[in-house]
Amino acid sequence: MFEIENIMTKEVITVKRDTAIQETIRIMVENNITGLPVVDDQMQLIGVISEKDIMMLLYDVGSRTGKVEDFMTKNVVSFDQEDSLAEVCDCLLKNHYRRVPIVTGPKKKLVGIISRKNIVQSIFKYQDFFRDTPYMQNELADAKAQVELLKSTND
Repeated sequence: MFEIENIMTKEVITVKRDTAIQETIRIMVENNITGLPVVDDQMQLIGVISEKDIMMLLYDVGSRTGKVEDFMTKNVVSFDQEDSLAEVCDCLLKNHYRRVPIVTGPKKKLVGIISRKNIVQSIFKYQDFFRDTPYMQNELADAKAQVELLKSTND
């Protein structure tokens, strides 16, 4: 249920290192996404381009005709599809990332991407799973007891 493969987006929109930066911006805006994996012809992950990277255009107006490789982040944090979702969540939280690429094999072939949104959607989808755990039942019982206590002290 809470495995990377079940949560990640598998049909990932990507760009190549020689894609024009203006084309990249258009792709991001039209698809309402905040970042794109950069891949080679074999779908090997070579970088990521994000809104943050593109904002550098404000500082270097002359680079408006640049390519993705001029702006992309090259040292990319990625996870193998066999890694644990807890590791991915920990990474997203500690580094303030919005998404991380999911790869397979030693050549880091891109197979998906997982975002904060993917995780939140999964939590929502399986919220009954969380509600029925003993931990949540205890929390609900404690909350009800607190409400009753407040009612009785206000009467």
